[in-house]
Amino acid sequence: MTLEALLASLHLLAILTLVVFLSSEAALCRPEWLNAAVVERLPRVDLFYGLAVVLVLITGLARVFLGIKGAAWYGPQPLLHLKLGLFAAMGLLSISPSLAFRRWRRDCRATGALPDAPEVRRVRRLVMWQAHLFPIIPVIAVFWARGW
Repeated sequence: MTLEALLASLHLLAILTLVVFLSSEAALCRPEWLNAAVVERLPRVDLFYGLAVVLVLITGLARVFLGIKGAAWYGPQPLLHLKLGLFAAMGLLSISPSLAFRRWRRDCRATGALPDAPEVRRVRRLVMWQAHLFPIIPVIAVFWARGW
């Protein structure tokens, strides 16, 4: 019982950490706010976002394999597969912004040039897609916990 509570707490902490860094990316990635300091900060924020994603995955898998219900119970659950699919979609959506943040920093360091507004809006749109997909995952978890 203590292990289950610990695993759930760690998973929740990882989820909240993910939310903080995804929200930070969304807030910073705006054409009107972008300056050299933000261009330097975005790849670092994105790194912590990526680490939080990995922690969410690790703690989630720990709950599946070490938790009370076990992998035999979780495996055939369709809502688990839906949650993992949405999580994977978020991961795919995060590739382009991650690469863009690093490219922007490299270009800014080399030439002092900031990315143009249309590119920033395009990247922000992908970050916002992630931010809007993510809340669906806990909603699915709540329905799942209630017996769907």
